[in-house]
Amino acid sequence: MHADPPLLAPHQCDAPSTLATQTPTLSEPHLKVLLQSAPVGIFLLVERVFMEVNDRLCELTGYPRASLLGQSTRMFFATEAEFLRVGQEIYPRLTLERSAEFEVRIRRRDGQFIDALLTCAAVDRSDLSRGVVSTLRDVTQLKQSQERLAFLAHHDALTGLPNRVLLQDRLAHAIRRARRDASRLALLFVDLDGFKEINDTLGHAVGDQVLVVAAERLGARLRAADTLARHGGDEFLILLDGETDATGAARAADACLRVLTKPIQIDAHAIHISASIGIALHPSDGADVETLLQSADLAMYRAKERGRGQYQFHAPAMTAAVQEQHTLETALRGALARDELTLHYQPQVELADGRLCGVEALARWTHPQLGIIPPARFIPIAERIGLISEIGDWVLAHACRQLADWRRAGLTVPVIAVNVAVQQLERATLLTAVRRVLDDTGISPGDLELEVTESVIMGDRPRVITALSDLRALGIRLTVDDFGTGSSALGRLNRVPIDRLKVPGSFIRDIGRGPREEAITRAIIGLGRDLGLEVLALGVEREVQSDILRAAGCRYAQGYLFGPPMDAASLGLHLPHWLMATG
Repeated sequence: MHADPPLLAPHQCDAPSTLATQTPTLSEPHLKVLLQSAPVGIFLLVERVFMEVNDRLCELTGYPRASLLGQSTRMFFATEAEFLRVGQEIYPRLTLERSAEFEVRIRRRDGQFIDALLTCAAVDRSDLSRGVVSTLRDVTQLKQSQERLAFLAHHDALTGLPNRVLLQDRLAHAIRRARRDASRLALLFVDLDGFKEINDTLGHAVGDQVLVVAAERLGARLRAADTLARHGGDEFLILLDGETDATGAARAADACLRVLTKPIQIDAHAIHISASIGIALHPSDGADVETLLQSADLAMYRAKERGRGQYQFHAPAMTAAVQEQHTLETALRGALARDELTLHYQPQVELADGRLCGVEALARWTHPQLGIIPPARFIPIAERIGLISEIGDWVLAHACRQLADWRRAGLTVPVIAVNVAVQQLERATLLTAVRRVLDDTGISPGDLELEVTESVIMGDRPRVITALSDLRALGIRLTVDDFGTGSSALGRLNRVPIDRLKVPGSFIRDIGRGPREEAITRAIIGLGRDLGLEVLALGVEREVQSDILRAAGCRYAQGYLFGPPMDAASLGLHLPHWLMATG
């Protein structure tokens, strides 16, 4: 077995030459000069403790030589996890390889961090305890350059936004996630109107500033999950990720249009811009990246053709529907302040004799331009935009006040029924609001009936159950509206203090024409009787329906056979007839 030759052995060849015999060996002083003049930090470790260091290492780290010798390398690493990682890898690798390289973050003495390349080689691979010679090279600038190049490869240099490449990558990921989770997303294609004229008249420098401001304004309107990208020129792409439907996409597009209309002040110029936006939805307008981009692009050109400063969906019919929805949303937000809401009242009667047993208050909305908007259209909008509680409180107050007015006029209406939404029940203030209304109007709790839909009692909502119990304890009558149209609520009825069930008009409509609806209605009536609950049938329009319901044991009814919803004055004219009815 032969020993390895010295690391810095003199040149040897078969025949000695003059040059060879004159080549000197490097003495220890020479080695020290070489060590100290190296452009990288060099140090000798034994069990990860500094045994020798050169001047360059001290310069890189800010530690004097005396502070390093005999100390653990732990002081160098930015985190304990990084120290442990290198320690776990270095010795196993050096038993197999001549050297090992690691990218590490080093903490300097002044607390600053540098990125470094650490290279380690064993003094004796067969005996690692003899030490490890390491070099440390500062690669901070190189890393920053690489990161900058990577950033520029995926971002727009002017605005700093993701570019088309990065947007397409994120869009591809979003599409895969949407397929997996059966979720929705939308893509908006935004093109600034008249941008060429800005460049031509004010110059490209001003045009660039306009693009930067436009990017900042668009970005400020988006959610954290969304992506705004510059597609090129004066075009931007917006990926709306995370359960975005047509209505949500339209709201986002409208917000973008509004934020761009404010003048942009650059030097002495007040620059006015607008945008045309195309909207494509996944998967209806495209199941892959390219198709979705094309659909959004086509929709954007349609918006330009139709006058600019607007948005269009890829499917033209959807544009009209969503814009109508948005118009209703905007109008509804000010409906109460403009006094556009009114109440109509529909009588509820006893089937045995036609005598009035109560009236239901129903909200109606009449807009000066849009005309009469039926509740089936505006109530879901109010729920979605968070106005239902405000409208519900208004209905409650005005209905109770009307009941008090009728009674002061000598018309004894037994009960006023008012619908309440789950959002009202989940608020801690509903009970207080009801008490205040009762005090203000002077009516008793038993004169007020609150109606909830079947879906309200289906969910696991402790606040709702508590609110209903508190209202019932106050003496308020409680009704479940449209019982039987949703998921079965039978198991929940015993948990909720209910007085009455309402049979939906969809079941009543075909009574007398087929056995199915009649059987369902009889079952609900029987269930209510067995549970000790009153039952009221909705939508009664024909005498044959009334006769069948009466024979089945249904005591109360409501519908056009007895009277349509009408305003307070009209109802007041008919009240004497219903109050004295004998069937």
